Amino acid sequence: MSPKSVGKVCISAIVAIIMIAPVDAQSQKAWTPARTPDGQPDLQGIWTNATLTPFERSAELAGKATLTPEETAAIEKRASENRVDRPPRPGDTGNYNQVFLDSGSTWLSTRQTSLVVDPPDGRVPVKPSAAAQRDYDLSHVADSYVHQTSWERCITRGVPAGMFPAGYNNAYQIMQTPGYVLIFSEMIHEARVIPLDGRPHLPQGIRQWNGDSIGHWDGDTLVVDTTNYNGKGMIATSAATARIRGIHESEALHVVERFRRADANTISYEATIDDPNMFSASWKVSMPLTRDADYVIYEYACHEGNYAMDDILRAGREKEKAAGPTK
Repeated sequence: MSPKSVGKVCISAIVAIIMIAPVDAQSQKAWTPARTPDGQPDLQGIWTNATLTPFERSAELAGKATLTPEETAAIEKRASENRVDRPPRPGDTGNYNQVFLDSGSTWLSTRQTSLVVDPPDGRVPVKPSAAAQRDYDLSHVADSYVHQTSWERCITRGVPAGMFPAGYNNAYQIMQTPGYVLIFSEMIHEARVIPLDGRPHLPQGIRQWNGDSIGHWDGDTLVVDTTNYNGKGMIATSAATARIRGIHESEALHVVERFRRADANTISYEATIDDPNMFSASWKVSMPLTRDADYVIYEYACHEGNYAMDDILRAGREKEKAAGPTK
């Protein structure tokens, strides 16, 4: 190739780079959400968060914050192959079949190794006293309903527990009106009405199962601040949260949630939990919520279908009868 030809090639390459650069820069621009008529960033729609990603990081993934695409693909393949109905083992009464379950078929798109992202090890810093209280409750569930979680008692899944993925019914509908955001959870058909008008929290003497939530906008991020818990609930109520299920809340619990529309089909969700009576430090959960326009939310009739509570307590009384009178 002659020097003149080389020069022409170089010039053409430079022109091509210059022409491509604005397109690349344009693609890197932050996505801008639509606005509601009153100017709020639009978070409305039905969102789901079923996932294979565990709540806490497993021991075999210690020190590993994210997986490779190949690793997540292998996990998803194994999950698909294992998700089949099998006869229960001898003595096992069985459980829901696969049509009733919705524990997710994919890893989180972020490829993070746990929903807990802070502390960096992906493990919740539970105090030994809180763990002991949980263990006592779980070993006495047949003694009284007070040892069951608030979800099993059909009271509430909790805040932020209601936002953590479970084995089924992982849908949320967000609606907005001037001055308010409403988050409707499929599980136990709970509705959180969050005011955005700058009001303070309720007086300290007023305590509620799910606390008192007030919100404000930080740019395009909805920040929800919740205090005034009554100390009767639990920070996690689903079996999907593993060892954190059944850890009690105290009246000192303070939760800050953040909802940010990342793109047309994704909300970035974060919850920072601080309860010095139960945890040695604050901790944070992070995960995407995925838009599903075809999802239909049906009524979750908790009390009407809560045969498990009655059966567990009845089994406890039968066990006491079999043991005979106590001295």
